[in-house]
Amino acid sequence: MECYDVVIIGGGPAGLAAAIKAREEGIENIIILERDKVLGGILNQCIHNGFGLHTFKEELTGPEYAGRFIDKVDEMGIPYKLNTMVLDINKDKEITAVNEVDGIIEIQAKAVILAMGCRERPRGAINIPGSRCSGIYTAGTAQKFVNVEGYMPGKEVVILGSGDIGLIMARRMTLEGAKVKGVIELMPYSGGLKRNIVQCLDDFGIPLKLSHTITNIKGKDRIEGVTVAKVDENRKPIPGTEEYIPCDTLLLSVGLLPENELSRKSDVILSSITGGPEVNESLQTNIEGIFSCGNVLHVHDLVDYVTMESYNAGKNAAEYVKGKNFNNNGIEVVAVQGVRYTVPKYINPSNVESPVELRFRVGDVYKDSFVSVYFDDEREMHLKKRILAPGEMETVKITKEMLEKYPKCNRITVKIEEV
Repeated sequence: MECYDVVIIGGGPAGLAAAIKAREEGIENIIILERDKVLGGILNQCIHNGFGLHTFKEELTGPEYAGRFIDKVDEMGIPYKLNTMVLDINKDKEITAVNEVDGIIEIQAKAVILAMGCRERPRGAINIPGSRCSGIYTAGTAQKFVNVEGYMPGKEVVILGSGDIGLIMARRMTLEGAKVKGVIELMPYSGGLKRNIVQCLDDFGIPLKLSHTITNIKGKDRIEGVTVAKVDENRKPIPGTEEYIPCDTLLLSVGLLPENELSRKSDVILSSITGGPEVNESLQTNIEGIFSCGNVLHVHDLVDYVTMESYNAGKNAAEYVKGKNFNNNGIEVVAVQGVRYTVPKYINPSNVESPVELRFRVGDVYKDSFVSVYFDDEREMHLKKRILAPGEMETVKITKEMLEKYPKCNRITVKIEEV
């Protein structure tokens, strides 16, 4: 059995940043395990710009952003294994992986960083009625076809779901000569960033149909068209509002799911809201020495936030290897009244030196409202927000001084309070 101080599962932006930070903190015995044939993760197919504004103060494409971290990993001599699938990890941090060069690999780690990213929700998860014809893809699959493989999925396109990948693919397909007939969104608001709605839909005259869904798919061998209907407040189709849209391609952008099958095998407790691990302020899961970061923890809107979070995970994993104990018994952070979840889920005041960035998403669109943070029944924070939307992640900072002010606090509550 091979032994490593820190094993990082996943060589995307989260895993790369975590590995670099752990090495900077003095940990030499590190390895990255990546199942793809190259490092960089999903960024390799995201050839549009908009990455790196926070991290590098300049606008980069996805491959350029990933390239900077890959170059740094190579420069620091951090070892990695590509084409390597991790099959199992247990709570004793024993990892089983496989590749065609080494065969079965068994590794004992002192600390593990989970950075497996997320996957798209497929058609089967949303139960659209209609025939099972060809021409239906997840938006990320279509993105890989166009940007990496050089294939066009189709010429007349409908997109279901207004997540960021769907919005970006509406623009990409248009630039490649396809006709995007509309983006259909079940909710009364978009699930993507405001800038993507403007730059990817409005700038190209692509209609966004809110509070609509697809009720039928027509086609025998290849998709021929979809039936779209308006939905009521219970998200049920309203009879009489149906509209038929001919198309030869349907792209699905209906949500992302953190890739946590390995986390379950190691008895990591997962959030029922995010699908990712419940972690404390140090990004440690309920299993001592197993940390989590990036989209496997919760789905981020900006890769820059993934990087910042992963630096934190790498630093804390290094400190754990050196002997620091990140006690999991902390103050529970509770999301109520418009706030869907918070990361971290627990804060242990004894571990806090610098401010803890508490990230969360809201469950609806709120205008001119307040983000309030309560320590038990005492309101400590009351921040005015002009607009809050589910597609954009929000952050508040919990400082050491706040925690010292309420030494007997049992619960921190984050909520939305309207005027």
